[in-house]
Amino acid sequence: MDLVAEIRKLQAERKAIILAHNYQLPDVQDIADFTGDSLELSRKATEVVADVIVFCGVHFMAETAAILNPDKTVLMPDARAGCPMADMITGAQLREFKAKHPGAKVVCYVNSTAEVKAESDCCCTSGNAAKIVQHYAGDEVIFVPDQHLGSVVEEQLGRELILWPGYCPTHARINPRDILDLKAAHPRALALAHPECPKPVRAVSDHILSTGQMCSFVKQNPASEFIIATEEGLIHRLKKDNPGKTFYRVSPFAVCPNMKQNTLEKILFCLRDMQPVVRVDPAIASRARRAIEQMLAWS
Repeated sequence: MDLVAEIRKLQAERKAIILAHNYQLPDVQDIADFTGDSLELSRKATEVVADVIVFCGVHFMAETAAILNPDKTVLMPDARAGCPMADMITGAQLREFKAKHPGAKVVCYVNSTAEVKAESDCCCTSGNAAKIVQHYAGDEVIFVPDQHLGSVVEEQLGRELILWPGYCPTHARINPRDILDLKAAHPRALALAHPECPKPVRAVSDHILSTGQMCSFVKQNPASEFIIATEEGLIHRLKKDNPGKTFYRVSPFAVCPNMKQNTLEKILFCLRDMQPVVRVDPAIASRARRAIEQMLAWS
């Protein structure tokens, strides 16, 4: 069976669009109509002309697409593809945390569940977090769930935030020694680190960038070698977009097993069966939508 041909046939029949995050498997990225980071995909989800959205990412991303597109069917090839960081805080925990800080505004990283977004004032991504928090210059700000991204915002804005102690296990496995060793072996290479990386990793990197920002930076920068301190899936896109440049994987452990759950076979099956459908409780969705749309308006 020619999987790609079969997927394209079903995609046309279903009037579907395929979206894929930068961390997906290479063949999933290649079949996608659009590949991007969380902000890019959030925007694309509001623009697509399609009856069906096949979202190749993790669950909170597909939830976001469903929230922004209540009139479309959102499918996820593997519904088990979750996000450990998103699971580190629940709506109930955030409500309890808010009660301890009355009057504080809540900015939640999009890597969070719909019920956490529903308890927040605005969402943000790794690329626009500081810009979003700046809108609350006169307020205390609770930042959830990623403590490392929150600390980047603190450094950029020179102010303290109230941080929830969540983190990305994949980025936490990156060690500063990994970057120092690669720099020693490749002295002309620039080290680009994702803001989900712990502070010691960021301290030995040359630039702190979201995946979308990394893609733009590499295209525009005259350097020809780059150390990529984020989930390894991004390197496939970087190589495709920049065939004359060289990229070094920071660590064999910088792999998100959840992002690798989606495969071509599962894309085919979900289009064939129109399952699994991602649904969000309407009451939660309406409140979460406000936080997402506020982010998009300020971005």
